[in-house]
Amino acid sequence: MSKRKAASNEVAKVASIFTKKAKQQIPSDDGSQKSWKFVCWNVAGLRACVKKNDFKEILAEKPDIVFLGETKCKEWPPEMEATFENYTKTLVVSTEKNGGYAGVGLLSKVAPLSVVKGIGETEFDSAGRLIIAEFTNFYFIGAYVPNSGAKLVALDKRERWERLLLEKIKKLDSEKPIVYGGDLNVAHNEIDLKNPESNRNKTAGFTDQERGWFTDLLAAGFRDSFRQLHPDDKTYSFWSYMANARSKNVGWRLDYYVVSERIMENVKRSDILTEVLGSDHAPVVLQIDL
Repeated sequence: MSKRKAASNEVAKVASIFTKKAKQQIPSDDGSQKSWKFVCWNVAGLRACVKKNDFKEILAEKPDIVFLGETKCKEWPPEMEATFENYTKTLVVSTEKNGGYAGVGLLSKVAPLSVVKGIGETEFDSAGRLIIAEFTNFYFIGAYVPNSGAKLVALDKRERWERLLLEKIKKLDSEKPIVYGGDLNVAHNEIDLKNPESNRNKTAGFTDQERGWFTDLLAAGFRDSFRQLHPDDKTYSFWSYMANARSKNVGWRLDYYVVSERIMENVKRSDILTEVLGSDHAPVVLQIDL
């Protein structure tokens, strides 16, 4: 190979590296973007999920922000790094069970102004359950809300979470509108689960207390976007792995987008992607002008 050709190849290689880096540069939020699409999904273990689902259905939605709950991992799986190469990535890792418990992650096409990990109390933050991302025109809060447990043993703990969350979300809402999404672990009304009578005050997610805390949240100036747009829809977002619950559609609606009341009129779409497999939860999608 001639020296001239070798030099030319080296220049091309360097140019390729710089081009690749340029493609991966994530723009910062400057407030100019008005239409936003969110996808939230409890993946029930991200490493297991990526073996079952290649996220093409999620990418087909062309989301600006993707929030993942119950990630159960200490680092992003290689598949996610490649699939979402043009997104900023923030992983909140649990300090419990060597990172293999709870945990949440945020991917965004536009870099947030700031990111806060956690609700501010060690009791909950050791599990990695909350992430708050500030953008120019809104706050996004992504949560994997604590479950009240078998026989409701953790109901008191759940109450402490709800009180902390309500205080925090009201404070943030006084600054900018809120989009609060994720697995909120409550079926607010009878329409939100297949068998309300057999689960009432017996099963976590459908106690009078949990439903009441969600009512308190809405009363503080927020709206359940899916229920506002689909008042009579019996679509669920979670199905137990037991007894073929998903194929029989014996489910619960546990995954939500709650938005500030003043921006509810800007919601263009709030849906559950029931056909997407890979977890015992389905992803939920929100499109809104902000």
